Amino acid sequence: MKVKIFDESHEKDLESAVNEFLSKLETDLIDIKYSVAISTCGEEQIYCFTAMIVYES
Repeated sequence: MKVKIFDESHEKDLESAVNEFLSKLETDLIDIKYSVAISTCGEEQIYCFTAMIVYES
């Protein structure tokens, strides 16, 4: 079993990265975990969109 972690600052970038990885995946997909974190720095909001893909090696 292996994992692949994605971390992007925009949800569309995460979507593209995950879709590209999945299109090339030649083994069985086990699970995908998705998370969003929001932080502030002064008046700026910082978003972190992450996904962890668990798949057979």
